[in-house]
Order: sequence, then structure tokens, then C-alpha cells
Amino acid sequence: MNEANPHPFSARWITDLESARAAGRKGLAVLVDPDKVGSGEDLDWMSQPGFDAVHTVLLGGSLVTEGSMDMVASWIRERTSKPIVLFPGSPSQLTSDADALLFLAVISGRNPDALIGKHVEAATRVRELGLDAVGCGYMLIDGGRTTTAHYMSGSLPIPDDKPDIAATTALAGHYLGQQCMYLDTGSGADRPVSTDMIAAVRAAVPCPIIVGGGMTSPDAVMDAWAAGADLAVVGTAIERDPHFLAAFAAESQRQV
Repeated sequence: MNEANPHPFSARWITDLESARAAGRKGLAVLVDPDKVGSGEDLDWMSQPGFDAVHTVLLGGSLVTEGSMDMVASWIRERTSKPIVLFPGSPSQLTSDADALLFLAVISGRNPDALIGKHVEAATRVRELGLDAVGCGYMLIDGGRTTTAHYMSGSLPIPDDKPDIAATTALAGHYLGQQCMYLDTGSGADRPVSTDMIAAVRAAVPCPIIVGGGMTSPDAVMDAWAAGADLAVVGTAIERDPHFLAAFAAESQRQV
């Protein structure tokens, strides 16, 4: 880590994502759940050829009970110079070893804690850690099963056949000043966010769109990109198959 600037991506991660969107460049993010990482060796998939295509490493989860955010962030930092962006499920999931933080407001729900309550608890600590807090409108989408994200947020997901609701929710979030939108069916979902819903949100807002949950194949990632996602997120797919990124790189080259 650069001692003069311990957060080399701070204050510019979202700017880089906006620039990539303006240039038509699509990005891939990997989600690392600290509870699924018992040692640095569990992250050896970061040495795969396909990891070169990764734009961002997201760190966090809806519920982290055993994993250490600090330790896992340091293991990630040892293995890559990619930006580490926190994807927190609670104010306890903060670490100074990250570069930025998705300050998630669950705008698809009506739980005040998920909209502003937990953010008030975390705000001073975020400032103390020097993290770049990126306002993010987080939208939970029905992916065929109840996920931890749905349960922990205390909110119902948007039905997957209602792209109009997703679009107007995203537009409201944009007008409220959210810097990006995150559409998520949750880790382990049976299916990803539909391309119709991604396209509807893309038509509604100008900001970067992040899409995650249920993407278990390279084709699913590329479908999300084609529909309008700027950053596609995979997590469970890598946990199940450490060679996923290599397969993704091969498929991407085949389709070029």
C-alpha cells in the first residue's frame, strides 16, 4: 500500500466507473464474502488469467459472523492492485484496508433502518477511516428464492416481472442523489436480474448500473452487459468453481 496515500482509489472509484460508462466499457466485479475465506490460499483464484478482466473487488455480505474484514482485505491487497470496495450488510463491516464504500440505501424497500438508520450509525466511522463513500441505490429483485439479503434487509424484493417498478424506483433514487444503482437478486439466487429489468433501469437513469446475483455463467454476465449493466458482479459462481474466471476469459475471447 502506498504510505503517502493509503487509499489510492479513494474519491475516484465512482469517477472511473462513470468514465468507463461514458466510453462504453463494461466491467466485471468479484464479490468476496469474508465468511467464505478461511485463509489467503482461498483467494488463489485471483492469480487466474481471467482475473485481469476484473475491475473491482467487492468485500462484504448480508451477514458476516466469523470472517475478519481487516484480515481478508489485507489478503486481497497482497494479491491484487484492483480497487477494494466495501459492500457492507451492517456498520460493523468496515475496514481501513478498503478504498471505497458502497453506502447502500435499500430504496426498493420501506425499512427505515436500511434506508437511513444504519447509515447514521456508520457515518462518523466511515469518515474516520477515510473511505470514499459512494451513494448507491440498492434494489433487491426477486430471484426465485428468499436470500439472506432479502431477509436481513427486512424488505420485500421487487417482482422480477415488474421492470416498470424497478425503473421508477431507480429514477427516484437518482433524483435523491444516488451516484449509482445496484440491482441484486442476492447471493445464491436461482436466477439473475432479467435483461428486461436491466434495460428498463438503463433507460430511466444516466448513472452507472451494477447488477449482481444469480449469474453463474459467462453468458449471464455478458447478457447483463448487453442489457445495460456497467458492472456485473459474480460471487457464488467463483465459490463453487474457482476456475470460473478462466472460463469467462476464454468465452469472452471467443465472442470477440
